[in-house]
Amino acid sequence: MGPTVPVRPDDPQKDTAMGSGKKSNSAARKERIEEMRRAERARERRNRALTIGASVVVVAGLVVGGVVLVRSQSDSDKDSAASDSKGSGHFVTDADGVKTWSGDLSRTHVTTSVTYPMHPPVGGNHNPVWLNCNGDVYTSPVKDENAVHSLEHGAVWVTYTDKAPKADVDALAAKVKQTPYSLMSPYQDQASPLMLSAWGHQLAVKSASDPAVDKFFSTYVQGKQTPEPGASCTGGTMK
Repeated sequence: MGPTVPVRPDDPQKDTAMGSGKKSNSAARKERIEEMRRAERARERRNRALTIGASVVVVAGLVVGGVVLVRSQSDSDKDSAASDSKGSGHFVTDADGVKTWSGDLSRTHVTTSVTYPMHPPVGGNHNPVWLNCNGDVYTSPVKDENAVHSLEHGAVWVTYTDKAPKADVDALAAKVKQTPYSLMSPYQDQASPLMLSAWGHQLAVKSASDPAVDKFFSTYVQGKQTPEPGASCTGGTMK
């Protein structure tokens, strides 16, 4: 029988070293994994911040662009409305002496003053509020823009200068007071002492007794020329 080879027990120090190495590798791996997770979370936070920032910039740009566009469109509309009021056209005198405006008369509502190509005006852009015209007689000048709106409703507007005889002024005032859809006011910037106006039409008369007065009233009070027949002549403005 040969010599017996001694069996060496496991080296406890070696086992301890191996265990320690495994633990160290595991801890390092966990640390790397945690570090990667932290980096990923930081990257996600940065991406979210960049996305939010970009969205804010885009929204702000859209808002500013929209405001500029609206303002530009508004200014364009105002300019268009103003130019429409000065549109081309001229009076054509009929056989009965009534002048008819040959051009198109715009009907845009504006809150600013309007420069009309004729005096008194017989149409064009005008104020959104009409001048009361239910037989109303005004002893002071009224605003063109409100009176033109009344013409759009089918009213006849009687105007006079300080050269008109008082008797004629009183007689015409009496007629207006008895006639719905009519109004009367002083107007210095006109060619004749006594004038009658309707939408698109105008007539200078010699006196209150001129037969043309009754004819003009019967033809143009709510006449065929009225853009808005039946629209109210009350509930507007009185000055």
